[in-house]
Amino acid sequence: MTNTSKPRRGSLQFSPRKRARRIYPKLKVKLTQKDKIFNGFAGYKVGMLRVKMIENRKGSVNYGKEVVVPATILEVPDLYIFGIRVYKPLPYGYKTVGEVWNFEPIKKYLERKIKLPKKYNKTFDDLQIDDSYFIRVLISTQPWKAGIGKKTPEIFEVPLIGEDFDKILSFAKDNLGKEYGIENVFKSGDFVDVSAVTKGKGFEGSVKRFGVKVEKRGKSDKVSRRVGNLGPWHPAKTSWRVPQHGQYGFHTRTEYNKMVIDIGEDVEKVDKPGGWDHYGVIKSKYIILKGSVPGSIKRLIMLRPAIREIDGKYDEINVEKILF
Repeated sequence: MTNTSKPRRGSLQFSPRKRARRIYPKLKVKLTQKDKIFNGFAGYKVGMLRVKMIENRKGSVNYGKEVVVPATILEVPDLYIFGIRVYKPLPYGYKTVGEVWNFEPIKKYLERKIKLPKKYNKTFDDLQIDDSYFIRVLISTQPWKAGIGKKTPEIFEVPLIGEDFDKILSFAKDNLGKEYGIENVFKSGDFVDVSAVTKGKGFEGSVKRFGVKVEKRGKSDKVSRRVGNLGPWHPAKTSWRVPQHGQYGFHTRTEYNKMVIDIGEDVEKVDKPGGWDHYGVIKSKYIILKGSVPGSIKRLIMLRPAIREIDGKYDEINVEKILF
């Protein structure tokens, strides 16, 4: 009998394969990224389209030629900064030392999501902080400005990053209780990382979940759509590395280095007659990313500046036509 060798079935990096805690992920940014103070954004997935553009990667066989690439469009209404939270670093983590809130313009929407505090610090003078503290802003999405027919907002935190603590503090003071647009974070040609919760597919077997080979059906009554051997007699237990049935989909996943093709407000350029299937009509700002994006339509997608090194050099993007 010949010896066979093949890669294992299913990456162990994604273990445990269980359902995400909530339908949108946390926004995790790199604290060493000093380009902007506010790093990160969020938008709703609309669907996929095709973009006719000039290949801008130097060294590509199609460099300078017309190419048609798949792309994903997200609707990105302005985010609302309704609070600022200050953390003190301790040996065992971070401790909240104070908060400043300003939620009056969107109070009726926030009450759908959280129980608003009756007492809180209304000015920065009430906080005693120094440059050893960390500042994060409390963000609320504004889905009522999008075309998905939703009013309950999502709430998350965005850390403010920078070497000058005074600039971070002044940024927080100036933008508290105001809207913040995506044009202040990204521009055409940037690379972003995309985090989302994937489509949920429920309880699935090991063939679809891990790509286990279906065994040939013989004269016996043995099952064919599962692994042939779950392990040895001793140790008398099944290893967690053995592919088995269970939850498939609705996992938090991050994809790296997605190119930003276009950012704009001219919705007539990207809106379909009658609206997008399963989504509706785009009403606010949009962003087009090259390639696919995890998650289902209408799901909130988190964006952040790319943390991995960009492979290759690129020219400015030249979009000729958007195809549906």
